[in-house]
Amino acid sequence: MSMDSVISSRSGADYRSFRQITRDRLLFEMLRSTKKSSKSAWKVLIMDKLTVKIMSFSCKMADVMEEGVSLVENLYMRRQPLPLMDAIYFIQPTKENIRIFMSDMSGKIPLYKKAYVFFSSPVQRELVAQIKKDSNVRARIGALSEMNLEYFAIDSQGFTTDHDKALEELFSENAEGSLKYNSCLNMMATRIATVFASMREFPRVHYRVARTIDASTLTTLRDLAPTKLAAGVWNCLARFKAMIPEFPQTETCELLIVDRSIDQIAPIIHEWTYDAMCHDLLCMDGNKYVQQVPSKSGSGTENKEVLLEDHDPIWLELRHVHIANASERLHEKMTNFVSKNKAAQLHQARNGGDLSTKELQKMVQALPQYSDQIDKLALHVEIAGKLNSTIKEQQLKDVGQLEQDLVFGDAGTKELINFFRTHLDISRENKLRLLMVYAANNPDKTRSDKGAKLMQLAGLSADDMIAVSNMRCLCGHDSKKSSAGGFTLKFDLRKKRHGIRKERIGEESKWMLSRFYPILEELIEKLSKGELPKDEYHCLNDPSPSFRGIPSASTQTSPAHQPAQSMRSRRTGGTWARPRDSDDGYSSDSVLKHTSSNSRKLGQRLFVFVIGGATRSELCAAHKLSSKLKREIILGSSSLDDPPQFITKLKMLSTDDLTLDDLQI
Repeated sequence: MSMDSVISSRSGADYRSFRQITRDRLLFEMLRSTKKSSKSAWKVLIMDKLTVKIMSFSCKMADVMEEGVSLVENLYMRRQPLPLMDAIYFIQPTKENIRIFMSDMSGKIPLYKKAYVFFSSPVQRELVAQIKKDSNVRARIGALSEMNLEYFAIDSQGFTTDHDKALEELFSENAEGSLKYNSCLNMMATRIATVFASMREFPRVHYRVARTIDASTLTTLRDLAPTKLAAGVWNCLARFKAMIPEFPQTETCELLIVDRSIDQIAPIIHEWTYDAMCHDLLCMDGNKYVQQVPSKSGSGTENKEVLLEDHDPIWLELRHVHIANASERLHEKMTNFVSKNKAAQLHQARNGGDLSTKELQKMVQALPQYSDQIDKLALHVEIAGKLNSTIKEQQLKDVGQLEQDLVFGDAGTKELINFFRTHLDISRENKLRLLMVYAANNPDKTRSDKGAKLMQLAGLSADDMIAVSNMRCLCGHDSKKSSAGGFTLKFDLRKKRHGIRKERIGEESKWMLSRFYPILEELIEKLSKGELPKDEYHCLNDPSPSFRGIPSASTQTSPAHQPAQSMRSRRTGGTWARPRDSDDGYSSDSVLKHTSSNSRKLGQRLFVFVIGGATRSELCAAHKLSSKLKREIILGSSSLDDPPQFITKLKMLSTDDLTLDDLQI
């Protein structure tokens, strides 16, 4: 299968999503291509620590086996010689990996009969020369190719570059003199560029420019992260244009590069969609959830590991809807199941009345004969039950209401103090998150001793204080010492005193606690319309004269690619639950339906990359706006972080222990 057939971006029925293209390249362009010249019916697939993750995010083991792979091996482990079988190497082009490969294939009796080598990113010429120099190895190579696929397709519209420490390496106080800074950005740029190599897209590269207070203020390295990353991506793309056959020579899409400083609230605030709440409130390992199911012996329950991923149709339907809506839909599904099963009706009659979520769980366990039919439904009934219990136990409706009031400027110091005094049983973590929202929204007030008193009132630990203080590292400027000796927090000098976000007039939500939206949502819409502020966002593809060495913005898009009108608007306020009587165009199933039916009408793709970690609310926004704008929006980041992870990373930005005497916030 040629790249052209795989990467036909907007060709009607042939349209393929980002993750589909990634999967097809791995299975067809790499694995299947070896069948043409290989005489071995079955092959060994050898990968390193990174490439095995790349493969696992896009393909199942059954997919790999269908392409003639009978054994998957770790490059770094000692392996059994199989001299009658051919091997496929999918590895990074590092000196160590190539040394191991050559050791495998050199000598009189190599480990494998023939080797098909695919590198995940561009390989240095000297390393290729090293391979060709060995005549024995050269004779045993069936293919030597650059796949240029070095990213994790974590979602149908999302990827990460596997840089979990990007926040620490790029934004900490020690980043200025660190060798890790350039290394991190260079590798990140290469991996982002491989996304465009896979998609066969050539973007207009927009980026957020470094911010300065005045002419006397020095620009720091962390201010320049988006600028440097944009330049790195551009250099890689220039190389791809020259080297990859039929790579686009003119722009086909948009890329916007920003960092975590654009929105410090999104990684912290409680998000109320099903997906976000699962990862925030449940002890999950990635997408892995441990479900309690009836034991095979019939007595008690046992644990079963399940993955919450796209293969689960209920997860696909519910992941981007409000938790109350998800609970309502699950109740409808279970009620529908009961109405069609006499045994279930008898169980309902014994319990009497409507079935609660807890009763539905008991019913599922009491009717094992229907386990195949309602296995996934039972899973989500259990999850929704746990989430609703946690919401009630932790008083998250009250916490969430205050968070959103703080964000929109409807609450301030008085309301926060009153909340801390009247909600003594709120967890320390939730108090910390409230205080971080307050600090980001009220930088002027944190300069007085009110901030210190709030910390004491909330009963936060020294570690918690570090997380609050380190938010200053995301503002783009070093915090200055005050005359009193304590430092102040300045999160974003462009932000107004009252409210980080403006109310979105004319947009509605019939769900309570749905006012919040990530800033990235606004930026994507502005990017689509060609309305990014030119003093804040520049474009590398612009031929106009540069300003202070940085190209100025050129963000106009053609009329053919102007965004479609919103299918539905959002108003503030709303209720916890509402009748589900219409397609709102914002849930996952709605997005999939519209995207599938309108694939012929999709405009140019929009790519957005967030340095320092993206959030699930931002990934959700990418899905929602794809339907609204009729353009596939792909969100990339150094990592995908849930609130507990992000707070831990903030604490790692400095190693110095801080006390209330050190902090005057």
